[in-house]
Amino acid sequence: MARTFPTQRILLVVVALVVAVAGIWYAGRQSGAAPAGPAQGAAPADVAQQLAELKIAPRTSMSGYSRDKFPHWDNQGHNCNTRETVLKRDGKDVKAGTDCNPTSGTWFSVYDAETWTKPGDVDIDHMVPLGQAWASGARDWTTDRREQFANDLTRPQLFAVTDNLNQQKGDKAPDEWKPPLVSFWCTYATDWVTVKHYYGLTITTGEKTALQDMLKRCPA
Repeated sequence: MARTFPTQRILLVVVALVVAVAGIWYAGRQSGAAPAGPAQGAAPADVAQQLAELKIAPRTSMSGYSRDKFPHWDNQGHNCNTRETVLKRDGKDVKAGTDCNPTSGTWFSVYDAETWTKPGDVDIDHMVPLGQAWASGARDWTTDRREQFANDLTRPQLFAVTDNLNQQKGDKAPDEWKPPLVSFWCTYATDWVTVKHYYGLTITTGEKTALQDMLKRCPA
């Protein structure tokens, strides 16, 4: 029997590990695994600098705005669109049909700490609403840029939240609407600034003041 030298053994172990990792990755791709969780905003220590860098400008009118100008709920693969991907990502024990539309699960709304068991009781909220983006710079974007914004799973832009709160929020900025759960205000402001800073959107003076007040609730 041929001897297996130490270097050969190490090589065999490395090859086995590579194969195992590749198998896990492929299985995840085949099952349409959703991202592990919502993206995180900038650290509180960094967000103050990002806020200072945002351009202050009056909020423009909504003239010409339409949700259709922000193509949303793109195909994310495995028969799942953006909305279904977020529902799967943000939910627990989510079950879905072959069309990826969730049929059951549990969703915790970070805006009010309510838990829901019916997909129809939660909406997918854009942290920075589409209309708010339009009025703070997105009217000048290309359609492709607006589509990226409306389907952004990389920034903290999309959340599954209680449906009527999403409707209350509408296209309002933090000086016009805040989540009822005060303990979430730090995260809300941090995420808002992170998204606006990445996309180069403007803020108003009132909006900046509201964000600064909310950021005071972040841990020192």
